[in-house]
Amino acid sequence: MEEQYQLEEEKFKTSFLSGKYSYIINIVLFILTFFTTTIAGIAWIAGPVAAFNLNNFHLGLPYSLSILFVLGVHEFGHYFAAKYHRVKATLPYFIPFPVSDIFLNFGTLGAVIKTKSIIPDKKSMFDIGVAGPIASFLASVGLLIYGFTHLPGVEYILQIHPDYFNPIKNPDALELEFGTNLIYLTLQQLFTNPAVDFVPPMTEIYHYPYLCVGWFGLFVTAMNLIPVGQLDGGHISYSMFSSQTHRRIADISFILLIVLGMSGFLSEYLHWDVPFGWTGWIFWALILKFFVKLYHPEVPDTTELDPRRKLIGYFAIFILAVSFIPAPFYIKLY
Repeated sequence: MEEQYQLEEEKFKTSFLSGKYSYIINIVLFILTFFTTTIAGIAWIAGPVAAFNLNNFHLGLPYSLSILFVLGVHEFGHYFAAKYHRVKATLPYFIPFPVSDIFLNFGTLGAVIKTKSIIPDKKSMFDIGVAGPIASFLASVGLLIYGFTHLPGVEYILQIHPDYFNPIKNPDALELEFGTNLIYLTLQQLFTNPAVDFVPPMTEIYHYPYLCVGWFGLFVTAMNLIPVGQLDGGHISYSMFSSQTHRRIADISFILLIVLGMSGFLSEYLHWDVPFGWTGWIFWALILKFFVKLYHPEVPDTTELDPRRKLIGYFAIFILAVSFIPAPFYIKLY
């Protein structure tokens, strides 16, 4: 076992990501992601045609700076936890998404860090795994609170959709509706007053950068907290419970994703009246099964976590429960 870990560490040391150009890669990817997320932010507000007019660049900044903030907070949570436990890790690698007119384009596929040395025990594994999602959850909640307390007037949506209150819809138009979760609904109830504020419905929040990014941050955080393999949730589940229990949790999670995916398929393509589900969960489940793998690899020291860490772990499970969106996207023709 010890020889295997040494081989893995030596293999990483000789990889391109650990070479003298690694910081250049971090910087270039960050700049590219800043550009693609800004373009995406313009597209969400003003449409894909306006996105390719650089005179509109400033319109995308609230979105791009917000989404880079959430992703950066998440990855630096992992990074500083790794540093605390003297585990070598790279700085975050932001992943740009190509600029295009794809309907669902957030401008990025997220960000990652790579550990450069073996994580020696469950305590370190837990701390590194849990730091990211807790950080991005708090950042997302903060953005949503700011967004709900700084809603523009109804004239904002009328500038984008002059016929917004017109009941006659274009029969060839697509409608994108974002799903919701418990924390989004709770914050909306607490920080808005429908009698005074124009509170955008879930079909319009992508025009509101802080609400859109706050929603996106919760969505991505929940995806990472699914207790499978080497996702953050897998790190947490493996560290908190026995290997056997972790494997059972991973199996159940995989089955639930397939069920949600099939429910989405029945609703979207066969037009069954299923109130939950999204076909994308099938795709995500297959990625987890064949690429991420369902079960977490063993660490050298399996000493049980202390009660304080277990309490934090249950808080992470709470975050998953209130942030998870069974049907995150629903696209329909008017």
